[in-house]
Amino acid sequence: MLKITGLFAGVAALGAAAAAVLAWYPPLGGRQEARRRLHYAQSPHYTGDKFANPSGASASMEAGTMLGVMGEMLRRAPQRRPSRPLRVEPMRLGKAARLGEEEASSAGSSGRATATVAADAASAVRAVGATGPATSHDAASHGSTRAGSSVSEAVPQSAAQSDPLQAESGSQDNAQPGIVHSDAAASGAARTARSGAARVTWFGHSALLVELDGKTLLLDPMLGRAPSPVPWVGGRRYSAGLPAEPEQLPPIDAVILSHDHYDHLDYGTIRKLRHKVKHYYVPLGVGAHLRRWGVAEARITELDWWQEADADGLRLACTPAQHFSGRSLTDRGRTLWCSWVIAGAEQRLFFSGDSGYGAHFREIGERYGPFDLTMMECGQYDPRWADIHMLPEQTVQAQLDVRGKAMIPVHWGAFTLALHSWTDPVERVLRAAAEHELAVATPRIGETVEAGAEAYPMTPWWIEAERADAQAGTRHERPERERRMRKLCPPAK
Repeated sequence: MLKITGLFAGVAALGAAAAAVLAWYPPLGGRQEARRRLHYAQSPHYTGDKFANPSGASASMEAGTMLGVMGEMLRRAPQRRPSRPLRVEPMRLGKAARLGEEEASSAGSSGRATATVAADAASAVRAVGATGPATSHDAASHGSTRAGSSVSEAVPQSAAQSDPLQAESGSQDNAQPGIVHSDAAASGAARTARSGAARVTWFGHSALLVELDGKTLLLDPMLGRAPSPVPWVGGRRYSAGLPAEPEQLPPIDAVILSHDHYDHLDYGTIRKLRHKVKHYYVPLGVGAHLRRWGVAEARITELDWWQEADADGLRLACTPAQHFSGRSLTDRGRTLWCSWVIAGAEQRLFFSGDSGYGAHFREIGERYGPFDLTMMECGQYDPRWADIHMLPEQTVQAQLDVRGKAMIPVHWGAFTLALHSWTDPVERVLRAAAEHELAVATPRIGETVEAGAEAYPMTPWWIEAERADAQAGTRHERPERERRMRKLCPPAK
C-alpha cells in the first residue's frame, strides 16, 4: 500500500513539476485574466470559454486518424521538402520603408548626440524613434481605444450598399539575404509613389511585408527556424536564410496577426521586432501572448470579427476565418482566429490567414470587395482536415468569392506541415486558376509584387528547385524525383 501511495505521489509531483515548467516557458504564450474572459464572452463567437467557427466546422480528429497521420508524417518522403535550401531574393525596400529607416537612423543619431548633454532628452528621442505614437485596446468594451486609434463595428450590408471602408477612408543566383537599396528598387519605389500601388514581399509560408500609402506592415511574421515551441526541434525552414533578418527590417508601423499557431506567431521573432514595431493588430485573446513577451498594452489592439480599426490612415477590418487556435494542450480555442482586409486610399488587399473554405469568403467579398491583390492560403491541406485548411481548388473558389483581381498563394514554400509534396500547392492552384482565367503571382521568396502591375512574377522557380533535387537526390530518391520532373516538364513532342 505504501508503495502504491508513493508511486501516486511521485506521479503527482512529476505532473506538478511539468505544469510549472509549462507555465514558465515563454514561447507557450500568456494566459487571459478573468476580466478579459468576461469581455470575450460578449462576442457572439465565444461559447463555453472558447471561440468557435460560425459554420460549426471542427478541428477535432479521431484518435485513430490522428495516429495514422502521425505515422505517415514520420515516414520518409523526399518530395515533401526540397533536398537543398531554396534560393532567396534579397529584399528591396520601397521608398516609404527606406524613408522610415533613414528617419529611425537619424533619430538614433540625434539621441546619441543629445545624450552627451542631457540624458533625459536622449531617452525621449530614442523612445519616439523606436515606437512612435502608441494606441491601446481597452478590455472593458469591444473595440474601444485610447487616443491614436479608433475601432468601430462594421454594419452588415450587401455589395450594392455603401462601402464601410470607403466611407471611413475618403475614397541573382545564390544571393545572400539582406536589404538592397539599388537604382532598380528606387525606380520601382518612384512608380509606387506616383501610382499609390501597394508592394507585397513574400518571406515564405504566410509571412509578408506590405508597403501601402507610406506605411510598412508585417503580416504573420514567423521568421524563425521552425514552427515549434522548441525552435531547435521540428521541421526546419526550406531556405537557409530570409530576404532580411528581423534586425535588418525598417521600422514597422503595424504587425498584423491572424492567429496564434506557431507557424504564424513566433516568440523569437516578436522579441527581436518589439522595438521596431509601432502597433500590433490581433484577433481577440492573442494580445495575452504579446503582453507576456514584453509588448506594452498600449501598443496592442484586439478586434472581433467585423470590427474595424484606423491604423494611421489605413483601414483594417478583422474578418472571419474557419480555423482554430492554441499553443499548448490546454488552451485550444481560447483565442480568436481571423482574416484581414487592409484598405488604403486607392487600393485594397485581403489576407486569408488560415481557413477552410466557407460562406464567409463570399460575405467578405460582398462587404469589402473587390480587392486589388489577395494573399490566399493554399498549402498544408488534406481532405481529412479540409474544414480548417482549404484545398488548392477551394483557394481559387475563395478568390472568386472575395472578388480578388490578382492573388499571391501563401502558406507554402517554407515548412512541411502536411503530407503533400512541397510543390503541389502552387501547381494545383495554377491549374485551377487557369480554368477561371485568374491572375496569379508566384514570386520567389523575397521577391516583391506590386498590386495592379501590368505583369506579375510568374517564373516557375520551384521547377528549377525540383530539377536540382532530381540531380542531387540519393540513388533511392533520384528515380522518384525524376518521375516528378517528367510530370512537371514533359518532353516536347
